[in-house]
Amino acid sequence: YFADVRNRELIERLRAAGVSWEETITGSGQVRGPLAGQTFVLTGTLRTMTRDQARARIEQCGGKVLGSVSKKTNWVVAGEDAGSKLENARALGVGIIDENELLGRLI
Repeated sequence: YFADVRNRELIERLRAAGVSWEETITGSGQVRGPLAGQTFVLTGTLRTMTRDQARARIEQCGGKVLGSVSKKTNWVVAGEDAGSKLENARALGVGIIDENELLGRLI
């Protein structure tokens, strides 16, 4: 669903109009979703969304977005002109994905 540009645009129009969604919380108080328990770092320029939009979508799916790469980072999302965060991810052996792969995980 989220891989389709029209669907993402619809969601952005709904958000701009003030529509919001609550996160799904389990009985233990933990967020559920396809990205639950995973940490991401965004670097470079994304083609179809801003970093703020990417952060919101990752968090809605249960993931967490951090500002810097560490050994505990699961994924670095590398856009165009990615810089030192991408280099740090490679040095630490952190998984690197592109925007398309991120979109495929945002279900």
